Amino acid sequence: MANALLTTDLPGLTLISRGKVRDIYTTSSPEHLLFVATDRISVFDVILQNGIPDKGKLLTNISLFWFDKLKDIIPNHLVTVNIDEMPEEVRQYRDQLEGRTMLVRKAKIIPIEAIVRGYITGSAWAEYQKTGTVHGLSFEGINLKESEKFTEPLFTPSTKAEQGAHDENITPEIAAQLIGEKLYAKIAETSLRLYKTAAEYALSCGLILADTKFEFGLVSAGDEEQLILVDEVLTPDSSRYWPADEYEVGHGQPSFDKQYVREALKKAGYRTGLESGPEGKGEGWSIDASVIRGTQERYRDAEKLLKSGTH
Repeated sequence: MANALLTTDLPGLTLISRGKVRDIYTTSSPEHLLFVATDRISVFDVILQNGIPDKGKLLTNISLFWFDKLKDIIPNHLVTVNIDEMPEEVRQYRDQLEGRTMLVRKAKIIPIEAIVRGYITGSAWAEYQKTGTVHGLSFEGINLKESEKFTEPLFTPSTKAEQGAHDENITPEIAAQLIGEKLYAKIAETSLRLYKTAAEYALSCGLILADTKFEFGLVSAGDEEQLILVDEVLTPDSSRYWPADEYEVGHGQPSFDKQYVREALKKAGYRTGLESGPEGKGEGWSIDASVIRGTQERYRDAEKLLKSGTH
């Protein structure tokens, strides 16, 4: 098995952010940033000790696919993935960067994660079981079952946490207060449109897109600011994909995403409060080789299925 790239080493560039998956660098172009998708994997907002070899390349390929397919709905931050078209100081690191790097437009990042849920699962299902609500939206009196499809997809925002902190589900009212009602309405409308378009396409490929999260930024466009799609989009890291032919309401679903890793960690004893690792030594959590291989296979299968579509 190939080694996973957990940390980039680009001494000629200035690192400005090391996130859960991406390392972000400035370049000699003041209008652009370098986004590098590493092979790190984050589960429950915790970065695991070991990664998934070539995961960064798979994420980049899937994002490129969706950026192109959704470009008529909203512009995105992508400039190029061709190393030869990037600033000169970037090209010396071709061996590290090839296939996992995007030169992108600088943007003012909107400080919420735009989550769209087509089915009730994950944290939404956990909240509903406790309170009869999803992100504070009442579903009392409606007898939803696990993995059931909502009548209409829900836009359910969350906070965008710093590394080491946990994202928190928030109500639409709080999100609108954070970023302003006009911008919130625009992001909600755009997110739902993106989700519905992607979900319809994914289903034609045999995949159910259960939920996903988008991130947005603002760039200058003359005298105004333009909303654009940033970061990754509709990858197995940011979305739940289920095989359509195995879908059955009433329980959790097999998946092509990192839910597989979440389940492995829970079986190993992970729970909130033990982020520092199973022995409490501050070393974090790791996954064994079989889970690494299984995750690779699921991500590759998702990519293959998505690219099998005809429209």
